[in-house]
Amino acid sequence: MLRLLPKAGRSPGQMTVNSIARFRAAYGLKQQLRQSARCLQTRQPSQEKPELIIFDKDGTLICFHSLWAPWVEDTTKRFERKTGLNLEAKIHHLFKYNQAERKILPGLLAEETMPIIKRQLEKLLQGEGLDFDRSQEIVDECYHELETIDTNVLITHGNVNKLMTKLKEHGIKIAVCTADSRKGTINTLKEMEVDHLVDMVVCSDDPGMIPKPNAHNAFAICEKLDVELDRTVMVGDTMTDMKFGINAGLGNVVGVLSGVSTEGDLCESADHVIDDIQGLTSLFLKSSPGTQHTNLPRKPHHGPFNTPARSFSTSSPAHSEQFSHVIVGAGSAGCLLANRLTEDSTNNVMLLEAGPKDYTWKIHMPAALVYPLCNDKYNWFYNTIPQKYMNNREMYCPRGRVWGGSSSLNAMCYVRGHALDYDRWQKEGAEGWSYADCLPYFKKAQSHELGEDKYRGGSGPLHVSRGKTKNPLFAAFLEAGHQAGYPLTNDYNGYQQEGFDYMDLTIHKGIRWSTANAYLRPALKRNNLKVTSKTLTTRVLFEGSKAVGVEYKQGGQLKTVRADKVILSAGSINTPQLLMLSGVGNADDLKKHGIPLVNHLPGVGQNLQDHLEVYVQVACLKPVTLYKAQWKFPHNMVKIGLEWFMFQTGLGATSHLEAVAFIRSRAGIEHPDIQFHFLPSTVRDHGRINGDRHAYQVHVGPQRSQSRGSIKLRTKNPEDHPLIDPNYLSTEVDRWEMRECIKLAREIFEQDAFAPYRGEEILPGVDVQSDAQLDEFAREHGETAYHPSCSAKMGSENDPMAVVNNRTEVFGMENLHVVDASIMPSVTTGNLNAPVIMLAEKAADIIRGREPLAPVHVPVYQPPSLDTQR
Repeated sequence: MLRLLPKAGRSPGQMTVNSIARFRAAYGLKQQLRQSARCLQTRQPSQEKPELIIFDKDGTLICFHSLWAPWVEDTTKRFERKTGLNLEAKIHHLFKYNQAERKILPGLLAEETMPIIKRQLEKLLQGEGLDFDRSQEIVDECYHELETIDTNVLITHGNVNKLMTKLKEHGIKIAVCTADSRKGTINTLKEMEVDHLVDMVVCSDDPGMIPKPNAHNAFAICEKLDVELDRTVMVGDTMTDMKFGINAGLGNVVGVLSGVSTEGDLCESADHVIDDIQGLTSLFLKSSPGTQHTNLPRKPHHGPFNTPARSFSTSSPAHSEQFSHVIVGAGSAGCLLANRLTEDSTNNVMLLEAGPKDYTWKIHMPAALVYPLCNDKYNWFYNTIPQKYMNNREMYCPRGRVWGGSSSLNAMCYVRGHALDYDRWQKEGAEGWSYADCLPYFKKAQSHELGEDKYRGGSGPLHVSRGKTKNPLFAAFLEAGHQAGYPLTNDYNGYQQEGFDYMDLTIHKGIRWSTANAYLRPALKRNNLKVTSKTLTTRVLFEGSKAVGVEYKQGGQLKTVRADKVILSAGSINTPQLLMLSGVGNADDLKKHGIPLVNHLPGVGQNLQDHLEVYVQVACLKPVTLYKAQWKFPHNMVKIGLEWFMFQTGLGATSHLEAVAFIRSRAGIEHPDIQFHFLPSTVRDHGRINGDRHAYQVHVGPQRSQSRGSIKLRTKNPEDHPLIDPNYLSTEVDRWEMRECIKLAREIFEQDAFAPYRGEEILPGVDVQSDAQLDEFAREHGETAYHPSCSAKMGSENDPMAVVNNRTEVFGMENLHVVDASIMPSVTTGNLNAPVIMLAEKAADIIRGREPLAPVHVPVYQPPSLDTQR
């Protein structure tokens, strides 16, 4: 059976937004993202065996002229009969039909979809004096003929069944993407006896389909069939087909001369030009005598991504490639470093990423964040070891494993932390990392929609915006905080963190602005950057104490790459794991796993810190929450999805965490140590369980807990997850702080501002009041806030637990840097993505040997008195 969109058992009219979404790329509808997706430099296309071939149908699989010339003539007669008008010349001109030669020239019929053709016919009739309704009625009456093809005139280009059978024998998947209707396409494939060989079909009348050359159908096909874009080939007969493949950044674009375009036309764009589809066997499988094809140099093109496709061999090289820098991990730090280091044309950089590319709407739609957050395709899907002080729960710990890393998974909250966090870093041994030293790098990275000031940046790659939904519950939350005696602040990332404010979000024009978007895509056009995906780094290679490269696994093969400098940006879990696998860590632990010692550094994997949070939930008396924005109300979800796919606006264009607060837990605290994220909805289990009524919640947790955990090896197999032990709530101070978080959250929800909305408390529940009950609630319901850090901390050489110095260099090693959240000396107050981006900006200057940006000294808010909690 054909694997079609929509899925079996669901008619096109019953498609949900999930199905519709597969036809739309996250970028395909915004002009600012319609940049080069293809070679901005000349490249030699690969002739390796592909994993997927996407075929156009008419003109590629079957003879276009023999099929559509009779159709044009019959359609013309039918319209003349219904209207009584002489329409032959005008219809033939509309369809670019050469009646003398009975051929269709490139144009409307050859390159557009049936719905577009239908609209053009309606316009033609209106131009002849018919009104809108009558024109539409006539076209509708004839429309069944637009779907009916006389299979007696069907002429295929060779034995299509034999070709596709051979492709399937070689493990190549097959898709058909056509401007024809679904009914006509299915009938044609059955007539050719290839319907059982085709893995997926996309047609012009499928809901949500956007015509070629828009690339979104290619993204949908590759995502559905789980094939990388650069392992996919597009085969077609028109310039539109060629541009379709180019815009999607496919590995090869093949033009066939059996359709409507000339060799001269196809040579403008195609990687290869062949006489007909039978030439694919000699091109990608094995020699087939008598078939000619032409390999062509690629000319520059412009498409939807600003991401030139890059084709690299997956075979084992005879010797290692050599680079100036190799970066492990294309996450928040790695994408940034790849950009900044390749600004210098003398550098030659390789960026290795264990996960896939981020070509999916599930990442780029802000409201869809639960998909990548809870999907092992895009993250490491870690779990902790049983947590002693959390009822022995093995707790979910997602970390990004995709281009953009955790910036492609997170809730897009842009939180820098407090100025005193960075002054504390300096006191903890990170010389040169005070707030005054870090502020210029925060500003360098940022482009805030409210413009530049003493604290904000206005021209950096990372776009930051304020939420746009204006849900009344956000205003109620801020007013409730004020009524409870806390200050309001208009920039918690600037002068005053303490107080209640609207959230800054890394969302740009309705799209998640991950570091892959902000930093990696602009760098992909550079010839001095090579980026991989699905590439697991297994160890760092050393010659003595000098790092000289890395070993990695790609496509089931172990390979090596050499570099002048090795930079680990794999994150706070994977970086210490990789160091230990490479022989850098605690000697006793490495000995247990039979790993030869390179450097005894007992701090590797130690000092792990994270933020723990609980959800306090209250029923809402008014229907102003997001309760109906879930799949039990599919019509609402379809509407939300379509608005986002078409305009990048509405409820799909935000993470909905649009209000935030930072307060102090008690008197005597210099700066906030509790954070609130407010959500006008309720979820549990990392968003995997939706609420069952109108309700709202606040995520609340301590920001500077005393508990310290660790990362240790489970085995010496790089593919085995390490032992992750955050050691949550291991101190009495931490347990007291969590109780206070719940009590203070309840107090805020009891303010008059929530009176019109406030129903019963759902969690923890009115029966949970005593300290013992609150402790049990925290043990049973506490979850990570997704901020693991500090597991390879920065410090002075006098600190035996420090792993890197203030230049991000690993102690005792040469040419080895670590740049990610693992090197934080201590966790900052709030979400970690913004601090990691700042850290990487600053580290990039260090690694490039550039003078640091001049410190910026600005005033920072201090509470009027520390004698009271607020």
